[in-house]
This record gives sequence, structure tokens and C-alpha cells, in this order.
Amino acid sequence: MRNVAVIPVRMGSERLPGKVMREVEGRPLLGHLLDRVKLSSELSDVIVATSDFEENDCIQSFCNQQGVRVFRGSEYDVLDRILGALRSMNADNGVLVFGDGPLIDPQIIDDVTRYFLEHSQYDFVSNDLETSWPPGMEVEAFNVAALADSAVNCTDLEIREHSTLYIRQHPDRYRLKNLSAEGPLNRPDVSFEVDVEEDMIVIESLLKNFRDKPKTSLPILLDYMDSQPDLKAISSRIVRKWTRYRS
Repeated sequence: MRNVAVIPVRMGSERLPGKVMREVEGRPLLGHLLDRVKLSSELSDVIVATSDFEENDCIQSFCNQQGVRVFRGSEYDVLDRILGALRSMNADNGVLVFGDGPLIDPQIIDDVTRYFLEHSQYDFVSNDLETSWPPGMEVEAFNVAALADSAVNCTDLEIREHSTLYIRQHPDRYRLKNLSAEGPLNRPDVSFEVDVEEDMIVIESLLKNFRDKPKTSLPILLDYMDSQPDLKAISSRIVRKWTRYRS
């Protein structure tokens, strides 16, 4: 079985354009994210899915330098783009890692993917059907056949812009499983997501403190944030657009 991580990114982010290529400690955020994804032991490969708009040529160039495959497709039909990326890799299963989470814990990628592989009764396993994990730590694992089925049946362009949203909204059609954060990891009050300019203050502090340590786990990141109340306050007060699609 080929389990391929797909990372959808583009320069035309609505709230913070160009964020994926913003440099911190001499490396773009996409590079920091790739450093962490590559540490996963459950993945066969990784591909970056960006759009065919010319402004994304810099993403293509960077990935070429890093030896990472790139698929280019629709700017707004993200469902079609990630499906095309996974098909280009002959993937059996997709593992969606979001481009706005450059501090993703590789262990979370492994845990979600492993659960999906060990429980074949599910079409889709994620930790974001409900909000319990810190934003920026979301991972979704699914079989490509289910994603292809959703691409055929979903005609709403707004839903298609959110890639797997059709699957997540149709538990009557797809077998879904949410993995909730437990104990000290249940911290939706702390965010590691890059969405707006204020988030960069948090991310820059974290990456400077944990430079060259891509294995830094979520518990360590949370301890650091708890020791920095000003940073935690910044991350907790930002309104996230995805909240309208999640309980």
C-alpha cells in the first residue's frame, strides 16, 4: 500500500499572501514543514500540491531543490488538485498535511496514519472532525477511492475549495473516525497555525527556540507556549475561518 502525504499550498493565501515561502531562520515555512513530514515512518512518499498560477513557480523551484515532487492544478478546486497529486503518485491512501502548520509533530502524522491502516473499516480517519488538538496539528488519512468518489459527487465549488470537506460532511456515505486529543494534549486554546500576520510572531519565536530540531514534539511545544503567556495570548485570540465547518 502506498501512503502518500499531500501538502496543498499556494502563494495566494487570502489572509496572509505568500506565507508558505516566508523565511524564518533562513528557511521558508514550507521547508520547516517538509523537514517534519519527512520524519514520519508511516509514509511512502510526499508531494506538494500547488496551483498552476505563475506566482507559485517559486514553490515549484524550492521543492525541486529539496527533491520533493510537485503537482500543479486548479487554484481554487483544491479537491481536484489533491486528487490529481495523489493519482500522479499512484497512491492507495492519502495523508493530508496542511501547509499552514509548519510545526506539525511527526508523531501525530504517524498516529493518525497508523490508526487508519490498522482499522480498514474506515474510509477517513482524522483528528479534526472535532476540535481538541491545537490548531496547526491537523492530519487526515483516507483512501484515494473515497476521495475520488467525493470528487464525482461534490458539485459545490465552495466545498471543493476545502478538499476533504465533502467527505467530512457526509458520514452517511463515508465511514469516518475522529481521534480526539487526550489529557494534556487537549489544548485547542493554543495555536501553531499560520493564518494571519500575528501568527508569524508566534511561529518565529518557536522556530528560533527550536532551530534544527524538527523532532520537537507537541508536549514540548506546549510547555514552551505555557511559559510564554504573551505568545499564547496572541495565538488564542485569532478567529479561525475553519471554525464554521467544525464542532
